Amino acid sequence: MSKYKLIFTVPSTHADATRKAIGEAGAGKLGNYSFCSFTTKGIGRFKPEEGARPTIGEVGKMEELEEEKVECQCDEVVVDDVLAALRKSHPYEEIAYDLWKLEDR
Repeated sequence: MSKYKLIFTVPSTHADATRKAIGEAGAGKLGNYSFCSFTTKGIGRFKPEEGARPTIGEVGKMEELEEEKVECQCDEVVVDDVLAALRKSHPYEEIAYDLWKLEDR
């Protein structure tokens, strides 16, 4: 079975709820452990353009806020459920995430 690495950023204020949601969907399962993830804190920067409906910030103005980069693994059989949970629990209309297929050696 293939595994995937999911990496995304989320405002620090929503990080715990988002980690919980994706964990409940099956992300972060490693052997006899569940809800496994790694977090790096940093500053997110963005400028909502015309037509955006920003949760945080205003159209046309630069925004900076504390965000967390979350990394976790998930099995191929749950990856769609995990992405659906991410979309439902994440506050942004556009979510910055990477999904990488992993090699097992």
